[in-house]
Amino acid sequence: AVDQARGEVYCTLTNNSNRTADGKTGVDAANPRANNTQGNIIRWREQGDFHGERFVWTHFVFAGDPKLARPDAKGNIKGDAYSCPDGLWVDGRGVLWIQTDMSTSAMGKGDLVNLGNNVMLAADTQTGETRRFLTGPAGCEVTGVTSTPDLRTMFVNIQHPGESPSERSDPTKPKAISSWPDGPTGGRPRSATVVVRRKDGGIVGT
Repeated sequence: AVDQARGEVYCTLTNNSNRTADGKTGVDAANPRANNTQGNIIRWREQGDFHGERFVWTHFVFAGDPKLARPDAKGNIKGDAYSCPDGLWVDGRGVLWIQTDMSTSAMGKGDLVNLGNNVMLAADTQTGETRRFLTGPAGCEVTGVTSTPDLRTMFVNIQHPGESPSERSDPTKPKAISSWPDGPTGGRPRSATVVVRRKDGGIVGT
């Protein structure tokens, strides 16, 4: 994701729990956690314009859960805990929107035991403060976000709600995990785009 106003670029490193496994690349400056189940976001700024040949970078945040005992799983989030950052978008104000992609096979277990479903958060890129904006339905990934130019209507994609944590779901029980978006009396779970507006017509996220 690009912050065009500040000339900064953000990139998610969603997770990697096999970094020190045999034959795998070890830890390095950009990936300092060997068992990185939580993921992190890096930020860089090119020196020069489009023709720049060098850049400087830093870690924007290490995702994690401060309630955990394992140091590498705690993270350093200033605000609401989350894991496995994936989708990113910087809106016209410079707010960084973060969408998570925890695997359904890992949700509610191990380092993800306290984190519930996948979420979307808003982060202040100058202070690092991060707040959860919405929580997705069971078994989904929150992936893709944009808005109208006036920032008063936001569009958020919800992908594969009701995904089974096992290799295969039971076709005779399509609503065993989720019946979103139709609810219990509706059909099987379906991917959809959610439209978000404020009741007072204001800018979303303020």
